[in-house]
Amino acid sequence: MGENTVGRLEHDDDGIVGGPWIEAESEGRGLGALRALLAGMGLIMVGNGLQGAVLGVRAGNEGFGLAVTGAVMAGYFLGFLLGAKLAEHFLGAVGHIRVFAALASIASAVSILHPLWVNPPAWVVLRVIFGVCMAGILVTVESWLNDMGTKANRGRLLGAYSVVTMGGLAVGQLLLNGGNTADFDLYIFSSALISVALVPIALSATSAPPLMAPVPLPLRQLITLVPTGVLTGFCAGVSHGALLGVGAVYAASEGLPASRIALFLSAATIGAIVFVWPIGAISDRMSRRVVIFVVATAAAGLAAIMALITPGTGLSLTLMFLFGGTTYPLYSLAVSHIGDWVPSNQLSGASAGMVRVTGIGAVIGPVVAGLAMALTSPWAFFIVLVAPHAVISMVIGGRIAARKGILANEQTKFAPWPVRASAMALNLILRPTRPMRKNNRIGSDQDN
Repeated sequence: MGENTVGRLEHDDDGIVGGPWIEAESEGRGLGALRALLAGMGLIMVGNGLQGAVLGVRAGNEGFGLAVTGAVMAGYFLGFLLGAKLAEHFLGAVGHIRVFAALASIASAVSILHPLWVNPPAWVVLRVIFGVCMAGILVTVESWLNDMGTKANRGRLLGAYSVVTMGGLAVGQLLLNGGNTADFDLYIFSSALISVALVPIALSATSAPPLMAPVPLPLRQLITLVPTGVLTGFCAGVSHGALLGVGAVYAASEGLPASRIALFLSAATIGAIVFVWPIGAISDRMSRRVVIFVVATAAAGLAAIMALITPGTGLSLTLMFLFGGTTYPLYSLAVSHIGDWVPSNQLSGASAGMVRVTGIGAVIGPVVAGLAMALTSPWAFFIVLVAPHAVISMVIGGRIAARKGILANEQTKFAPWPVRASAMALNLILRPTRPMRKNNRIGSDQDN
């Protein structure tokens, strides 16, 4: 395949085939390119995390109103939802390096335009554009990661990618304490981080891998195949969208200083990094539905308790850390649960569909949270976080009680998906050989 070729994903029992892998003799060069790629991605996520935190606080200071601010912050997730498809088109037309450079340049410019046009309509447009750019950047980076992946290291690549993206987001949120949101400093710094990210990637990216773009399954078919997985993915999207979109808005409305807002936001992100692997390991050893039920129930309980706790205290930050460690892994659990039930030849389409389902939830989350806070009180932010987890808990709890699930040794291996990844990350997930189930068809008496 040439640089401008778009391919299709195919599967065998050992994983995904059809994509280029680095040969043994080029592993040293490949390791350097991988480090540069992850370094650049980390810088972009630092800029992304900083920008989201700054805008949430600034919107409150400018008197946008909670409902309007929720809609403004939802613009990012709408752009992200739309951007992946656009990126696939441009990657096939002009190639990876050009697309990455163009999108990073636009994202950098958008970052610095916010303090010039401080009004809700302009910020909605800028957030949508930034979301489109971020989605395209992730598609490009994940395509390069696929090119670097081998049979032996794909799981580690996905894990490293998750840590870098979530870790960068947490660092960016902490940087909120480094300046005044009313000044240009933080916006300039966010823009500079995204611009500098071009350097290691542009200097090291020499390959032009084929774009292995999965075609999403129709939503109705996806719901028929794995209804509980779709429900979990959608509700997780609502929670993550609300937390990332208006978490800073809530904290600012409660009068917290910048230092506490930064800790409030980053505590959840750090919790995700700490807990995702232990939770994933447990889900490989017991029923994944049971793990999803327990994790969702814990997240709902933690959010309910936080509504009663004085914000900004050490206890509230500890609870937020635990909440992040339970809500963020739900997306990875949902994707892994889909892998337990969907036939191999439909896995790529199902996972691509899940990205869209979760993206729709992420658009809804900030809008609902902002509206709820505006109509009642800022503490309604936590009620919006309780609701999607309670729905997951009730529905899956009922399914567990009513129907028998698959055995733990028949489940696919857990993979730590980044919270905001595109369907291209699917290429890094191995689908291991597992025994055939006698009753593995739609409409069986086993729960899916």
